Amino acid sequence: MLDEPALQRILAALPGLSIAVVGDLFLDKYLDLDGSLTESSVETGLDAYQIVRVRCYPGAGGTVLNNLRALGIGRLSAVSVIGDDGEGFELLRALRDRHIDAEGIIVSRNRMTPTYTKPMLSRLDGPPRELNRLDIKNRSAPPALQDGDVIARLDAIASRVNAIIIADQVTERNHGVVTDAVRDHLSLLAQRHPQCIFLADSRSHIGHFRNVLAKPNMHELLGAVGRSQDAATLSPANRPAVVWAASSQLSRRTGRAVFTTLGPDGILCASGETACQIPGIAVNGPTDIVGAGDSTTAGIVSALCAGATHAQAAHLGCLVASITIQQLGVTGTATPEQVLARFREAHI
Repeated sequence: MLDEPALQRILAALPGLSIAVVGDLFLDKYLDLDGSLTESSVETGLDAYQIVRVRCYPGAGGTVLNNLRALGIGRLSAVSVIGDDGEGFELLRALRDRHIDAEGIIVSRNRMTPTYTKPMLSRLDGPPRELNRLDIKNRSAPPALQDGDVIARLDAIASRVNAIIIADQVTERNHGVVTDAVRDHLSLLAQRHPQCIFLADSRSHIGHFRNVLAKPNMHELLGAVGRSQDAATLSPANRPAVVWAASSQLSRRTGRAVFTTLGPDGILCASGETACQIPGIAVNGPTDIVGAGDSTTAGIVSALCAGATHAQAAHLGCLVASITIQQLGVTGTATPEQVLARFREAHI
């Protein structure tokens, strides 16, 4: 398990690491609305909300990069495809502000930059209320040449990093950056570069990866092994056995360990026929779980690159997530100082 000396060794090693994130980058765009300034539209009579501040953050795979940067990883880079549009400009600027190497990002006139626009309406009687989100997504498959461009950038970077994190955010198959062809090539790269850690986080396609570590949540895991119908009927009593069996099945299929996140119940780490569960870190007060999975990914991969065991890496992932979910109205991050403080709190 993870004790304080081991945690300090892991945290001390992070500035010397180099990690790349490949896959879908979104722009998280927050519109802060001042409720006291709301006007009535002369033309429609509808409320016209007044924006007083715009906040832009890298989202999806960018959220993983945000968390890696906060943890102190020394060198970060991204391989992705975004649009030649205003959202893409804001996303690139946000990445460069965080000193993330964006040379591997392809700017295409044939694609839109995926964007989650989140209007946040201020209130006198509590925290801001998020209104209906506005999404920009690509609704069709990318041009045929895109896969070759992405693969070329992956080939150029694989031998220069300690880890490659695969962020497969798009639900529709072959509509995002991680298409079937890119996924197959990542499997080959993982075999060619055994010194590099490959970990995949996929909303809908985690069962199609091979030769890489996988980090599904329980619903993604059950869907990957053909048991998605079980998710709604699992009782607390039989959930551990079902998740254990499914994690082991997926691990045998991918050929690598599987880290299944279980919310407040922590992480089940399975490798073949062996598994262990790392309990979650209890927190008090209101929480916001947006981005919790991405922060967990950052913690797990950072720890593995620093020489941690699978169980220690899962423990660090839980620590990081316990900090980020307490940051409301923004996709949170955790610093090494916060991680160490939370570890001490949790183990008193």
